[in-house]
Amino acid sequence: MSPMRAVAEVVQAHRTVEGGGFVVRRPFPTTSLDHIDPFLLLDEMGPVEYGPGEAVGAPEHPHRGFETVTYLLHGAMEHRDSSGGVGTITPGGVQWMTAGSGVVHSELPPASMVKLGGKMHGFQLWVNLPAAKKMIAPRYQGFDAEEIVANTLANGGVMKVVAGEVAGVLGKVNTTSPVTYAHIEFAAGDQVVWAPQEGHTALVHVFGGEVEVNGEKAVDGQMVVLERTAGEVRVTSANGASVLLLGGEPLNEPVARYGPFVMNTQAEIVQAFEEYQAGTLVR
Repeated sequence: MSPMRAVAEVVQAHRTVEGGGFVVRRPFPTTSLDHIDPFLLLDEMGPVEYGPGEAVGAPEHPHRGFETVTYLLHGAMEHRDSSGGVGTITPGGVQWMTAGSGVVHSELPPASMVKLGGKMHGFQLWVNLPAAKKMIAPRYQGFDAEEIVANTLANGGVMKVVAGEVAGVLGKVNTTSPVTYAHIEFAAGDQVVWAPQEGHTALVHVFGGEVEVNGEKAVDGQMVVLERTAGEVRVTSANGASVLLLGGEPLNEPVARYGPFVMNTQAEIVQAFEEYQAGTLVR
């Protein structure tokens, strides 16, 4: 049997209100945990049941220096950005937007959902870009549910790999740096064995039910952070659970962040704000 990674800590997500009126559940960033390299933010949006006229989104706003990943379980979001990226995310779909040198975008519920209401549930992840790639050209990748690679587990659960590799299953997203993103719906008794590269970050976020991660119990709203040593990550669920697996190569670089911009120095943040105000952020 291969060695298992030690558990570094278990983080509890907290509810907060994000811009546009989203109620989110957030394991990080918090006052005590700024980021988990290379990840800057993880928000669980909802689940919330909107009545007619209640659905909200994120109107036009800028980004520079990182990537935003939106993955939906319920509802729909229409994306539009200044690089020409356009798409509607529906349940099981993902959009992976590389802001790079600068982009202005919006994510809004479609008119039909605003009019009729409905359930909204999903995740937004921010992935940092290394200094050498912070000013690359913006890029938009969108995949519908049927394009996400899925694998049925031994007891009937399903593992969907958006990016990277888990247990031999490869995701389709072309990531800027090595990143793994997988959604697993465990049936009772299912197990997934994940072997992240030594030195890479490995996170297991539980958003339903209960699991054991290398012997450590974690329940709905908790995220297990593993050490970056060599070894497997074994995730099992006795009664069924909903989980995200997130892995990535740490950048080990200074992080300067304010609002929608993430750079390496405060001077670069000031420059981004000045360019946005001058209308020159988008190149």
